[in-house]
Amino acid sequence: MRLLHVIATPRGATSNTLRISAIFLSTLAQQRPDLTVDSLDLFRAELPSLSRENAATKYTLMHGDPLDHRHRASWRPIERLVSRFLAADAYLVSTPMWNLSIPYVLKYYLDCIVQPGYTFRYGADGAVEPLVLDRPMVCVTSRGGDYSAGGPMAALDFQEPYLRTIFGFIGITDLAFVSLQSTDIPPLRQAGFDTAVRVAREVACSPAWGGAALSTAVAS
Repeated sequence: MRLLHVIATPRGATSNTLRISAIFLSTLAQQRPDLTVDSLDLFRAELPSLSRENAATKYTLMHGDPLDHRHRASWRPIERLVSRFLAADAYLVSTPMWNLSIPYVLKYYLDCIVQPGYTFRYGADGAVEPLVLDRPMVCVTSRGGDYSAGGPMAALDFQEPYLRTIFGFIGITDLAFVSLQSTDIPPLRQAGFDTAVRVAREVACSPAWGGAALSTAVAS
């Protein structure tokens, strides 16, 4: 299994998000000896430009028209980034919540890879046809407060709904969330961390990831 780990936090080893992701990956590695991880750190990567030329290229492709030489050259870095995404069998996205949503660099990355003809297309009736199928994804998120479903701040969560929608748009519907809540609230921080660790291990051991029972993973 080739897993693409998309990292959308600038904090490196001090990141709460990456602490949980590391637990997910270590547990998954016990279940999948064939696991290889391709890590893409968005804050360190040189992402391709979404210039005027590339914006024009996107609409050219959307209309089904061929690209000329000039547009092909500027579009090539976008294709490389999309190819790296499509080469994976599974995905892990590590992202904190910033201002109720996602960091700007993750939005930029998504704007680069969600492209017509590569990750989705329009059918003859105008309906969207997703092209990234049968691949699981886990999104590990961290939040300063508690945005759990049913809680008083749930309506302010624009992170999880957006990620579910945009990845579902291209066909990734087997998507699990591991959310570390209340990292900025000292009395609740440890309980939030403990819950996130438990869920991360459960997801890594789930059938979607080819895992055995959780009890087997914990004992090993």
